[in-house]
Amino acid sequence: MPTRKPSYFLVSLSNKENLNLCMRYSLAGFSNSISGVWTFLEIKEGDFISFLYGAKAFNLYTVTRKEALKNAKSLPPWSPITFRPSGRTYYFPFRLTLNPVRKLEESLVRPEFSYVAENLLLRGGYRRTHFQADQTTLQNASQMGNLWSERVEILKLQDYETFVPKFTRNRKFVSPPETFLLQELILQALVRQYLTEKSGLSRFLELADVSKLDVQSLEVLGEKALPQGHVDILIKEAVPIGISRKVIVEVKIGKGSERDLEQLEKYVEELGSEVVSGVLVAREFPKDVAYRIKKRKNQNLKVVKYTLKDISLDENYTFEQLREKFELLRVST
Repeated sequence: MPTRKPSYFLVSLSNKENLNLCMRYSLAGFSNSISGVWTFLEIKEGDFISFLYGAKAFNLYTVTRKEALKNAKSLPPWSPITFRPSGRTYYFPFRLTLNPVRKLEESLVRPEFSYVAENLLLRGGYRRTHFQADQTTLQNASQMGNLWSERVEILKLQDYETFVPKFTRNRKFVSPPETFLLQELILQALVRQYLTEKSGLSRFLELADVSKLDVQSLEVLGEKALPQGHVDILIKEAVPIGISRKVIVEVKIGKGSERDLEQLEKYVEELGSEVVSGVLVAREFPKDVAYRIKKRKNQNLKVVKYTLKDISLDENYTFEQLREKFELLRVST
């Protein structure tokens, strides 16, 4: 029996030409940047995606294959993009092969897309590679448009090589798109994927002393935009009845600080009384962290420690290797 439900993402496109190429070949591509590899890691085989362009959602697909291509700058279908004034050129080594499920072209103004539309508005438009939607949005999209009935054109690439992206804590090994510095975005993806497994979510709620929620009824979502910022991870009841209970999670790659607790408290207050807990996940905390929490108005704040066991400065690691080394631990208070 599967331990995770498929997630649903809207992947944003920078121009109409790239949108048409994505739909023509049923492919998605992400750039040779930390945001590109982050998106590639966030979306898993079996997940659903739609394309997002001009405040509209296009088609519904399932992800059938993920590949990172070497020397992708010279590979079709997308041309490299050079941005001014930085002069940086981006191309698309991180790719998803898609199976079209439904043909649709729907405005995000529709109430069925309100979860994504709110994120889009509060995050200032398309300066994001992707937006994760909730299960309700996926259910709505699954009833829009019509079942796909067209033939898909296959893009044939000759003699290409693939690679597995790696991550390092040592800057001298950094060489995008094959090796990136281990940054907070990647840690967020690690935490979110850990929580999408029921065993991981159960462990997390136990460590955070959250006992009011049924793991089977929850869904774990990526960044949730708020007027004051954004929550790194939102855990909420997938089908709320009467009360929509939530846990918000902030992730810090280093030491959790007083400022982080203050920001977390603001997010809890902004989302209101249905927030069961706000949890700060960090590598370490001050020894007096329990006292610091008690000083705050909101007593629903919790802290959880993460570790990456035996990670070395002299090694590079794949995302799967990092997942194997990743653990959550109780903070002694």
